[in-house]
Amino acid sequence: MWVNLIIMQKTYYDPKDLKKFGAITEWSEELGEKFFDYYGKVFEEGALSAREKSLIALAVSHAVHCPYCIDAYTGDGLKRGITKEEMMEAVHVAGAIKGGATLVHGVQMMNKVNKLEM
Repeated sequence: MWVNLIIMQKTYYDPKDLKKFGAITEWSEELGEKFFDYYGKVFEEGALSAREKSLIALAVSHAVHCPYCIDAYTGDGLKRGITKEEMMEAVHVAGAIKGGATLVHGVQMMNKVNKLEM
């Protein structure tokens, strides 16, 4: 039973890999450092607070299906006082936008069908 439980808990994404993110500079130091400089600048306080940026990052993480980002920005959000209700509402916003984006592309299909039926 324990063996089955351990096997069932394995996933393709290893949560420990999130801590290795900084290592992406090893094979491309210049580009990796430029990315991290940019990333750091993006998350500095500006017109948006760090709290707001964290909530946006959490929503986007769900939209792009990044388990590492979801873990990181869930923890970051909690540290910044974002409530679980705010997090879930942000996830629903991401879901609505992603669903809407999928559906609006149906117009492309409709246009193509109308052209082909002429």
